[in-house]
Amino acid sequence: MAIRRTTRRRLVRMALYALFAVLVAVAALTADWESLANNFLRLDIARDQFPQIITIALRNTLLFTVIAFAGGLLLGILLALMKLSSIGPYRWFATAYIELFRGLPALLTIFAISFMLPIAFGVRVPFAPAGGALVGLIAVAGAYMAEVIRAGIQAVPKGQTEASRSLGMSPGKTMVFVTLPQGFRIIIPPMTNEFVLLLKDTSLVFIAGTTPLLKELTTYARDQSSALGNSTVLLMAALLYLVVTVPLTRVAAYLERRLARSR
Repeated sequence: MAIRRTTRRRLVRMALYALFAVLVAVAALTADWESLANNFLRLDIARDQFPQIITIALRNTLLFTVIAFAGGLLLGILLALMKLSSIGPYRWFATAYIELFRGLPALLTIFAISFMLPIAFGVRVPFAPAGGALVGLIAVAGAYMAEVIRAGIQAVPKGQTEASRSLGMSPGKTMVFVTLPQGFRIIIPPMTNEFVLLLKDTSLVFIAGTTPLLKELTTYARDQSSALGNSTVLLMAALLYLVVTVPLTRVAAYLERRLARSR
């Protein structure tokens, strides 16, 4: 007797659940929990890291993220407008810039701005050593944000622009007061994701060099773990990243659902 399709689906689901339970059980039984606790869960080490890991490492991570995001947002708006411009050289420059900095790893960009530019042109990046890393993050973030902003601008219905122009508004005023506000409403979810990605990219600031008071989470945890010979601080840094990023990703998902319903 042939098994009905619904019964077959139920059996497959039960088998997948059973496989998952078996894998979890095998991992739990074979893991060396004592070694894990000694290397990653030393409560005495975790207690000694407060409040420095919050007041220095997490604070610097959030500060670098906000500065790089704000700079990248301004640069992204400029590049998006240039790419949509009817003037060829502006459009070509924006396209070349976006393709270049989206194609290069952020680590190489930070290294180039921090070390290659001063050597090649004798330019001293302000607020070194963190200044060069922040400029590199802004350069990369601006390239990615430019494409998101351009997509948001082009998603605004043409009727909105035509209506504002029929009311006598200039192209510049139409872009500033009509198109950009509506475009930013559309791109809030992807821009939230860009913020989360930028938060994690601050771990690359170390390539430019840091001082004890400018260490972000990853560098602080790495240095402390090396000094103590224990990885508990790395686990603490990972948890702090999650404390910040998980709520942000949930907010982005909520905004995407709300925007989909409004459409």
